[in-house]
Amino acid sequence: MDTNILLENGTNELEVLEFMVDGNSYGINVAKIREIIQYQPVTPIPNAHPSIEGIFMPRDVMITAIDLKNCLQRGQSEPRGLFIITNFNKLDIAFHVDQVVGIHRVSWTEIIKPGTAVSNPEDGISTGIIKINGKLIIILDFEKIVTDISPETGLKLTEIDELGTRTRNDVPILIAEDSPLLNKLIVDSLKKAGYENLIHTENGQEAWDVIVECKNEGTLDKHVKCLITDIEMPLMDGHRLTKLVKSNDETKHIPVVIFSSLVNEEMKRKGDSLGADAQLSKPEIGNLVRIIDDLVL
Repeated sequence: MDTNILLENGTNELEVLEFMVDGNSYGINVAKIREIIQYQPVTPIPNAHPSIEGIFMPRDVMITAIDLKNCLQRGQSEPRGLFIITNFNKLDIAFHVDQVVGIHRVSWTEIIKPGTAVSNPEDGISTGIIKINGKLIIILDFEKIVTDISPETGLKLTEIDELGTRTRNDVPILIAEDSPLLNKLIVDSLKKAGYENLIHTENGQEAWDVIVECKNEGTLDKHVKCLITDIEMPLMDGHRLTKLVKSNDETKHIPVVIFSSLVNEEMKRKGDSLGADAQLSKPEIGNLVRIIDDLVL
């Protein structure tokens, strides 16, 4: 299946691959997918996490295979089906699924944020839900799945300690990040690095609303001197937000840093074309601080 469908930059759309696990429909952003291949035997890893099936080497690249059925607390997958090979956070991971249904082009405004009342096994590892032809498709949080299995692949918080003692400053920074956990970790890390004046929002729309309100009040420079944004967010994604900021004469001076698990060569080209000042992958929290230092101090 061709997963190289290119979207026009900044349109607030995404391609979602629908796949099946144990009779249920799930989704993944096509931008995360490197390829889809038939299941092949893997070599088990001693003492590995129960959701890790093992490792294999297609085209001489070692890849870890994760059993999504096990992650979703539905038992163990049979040795058949497909591997969805992904690339995010600079990691190549294969997710074992039963079958692939197809690709849907949707707007981020169509993605429903999971409610706090959700209590099924997907709770906590879903970033959103979309309704296609009367069917609900749960978009899984693959970053959280991998981080739960292997915590060292998450944000490198020790990098903040390595920066040493930092002076406090009141440079106002606006953050757009939909993951409550990552939002908190980014805020805590920036505060530890000396940045105290922070506004954190849950998506690009909320961040843009803050910018517009400050612009209308004439207080933009007082409240927003740097913007940090994720790419994947409901309502408005980071690329759309970057396009809005950089195409407006009153806001284009604001440095925009894209901080996302999706930052690869293709995504960097998209971000560059939209005017992003810097782009880096989610684990690099220490580099995030250094880039902000260069942009605002």
